[in-house]
Amino acid sequence: MTAPGPPRHTGGGSERENTGQDAPVARPRLEIEYCTRCRWLPRASWMAQELLTTFEADLGEVALVPGSGGVFDVRLDGEVIWSRTSDAAFTDAADLKKLVRDRVAPGRALGHSDRTG
Repeated sequence: MTAPGPPRHTGGGSERENTGQDAPVARPRLEIEYCTRCRWLPRASWMAQELLTTFEADLGEVALVPGSGGVFDVRLDGEVIWSRTSDAAFTDAADLKKLVRDRVAPGRALGHSDRTG
């Protein structure tokens, strides 16, 4: 008989971070909905990787959501923070990081992503 392993996360919401206070604080869920017919999975997964690398302690989870009709939307806790539909072109990772940072870690420096022009 083997010893039980560590508890496994089975989904159902964002991980919670204990900040030393009584109630744990929920970290936000980021979703990237991408058009499968447009073959935008590689772009969506690259953006997810960039955001997870930058905000690993600030995001509870990042989800890739298959869609159709040319969709490429980025949502934070259900709020669309960037949409290809309204911007008509893809944003770069630095701009998307700034949008996420302004909501989950205001005032935090992003290094070279904060530089302009």
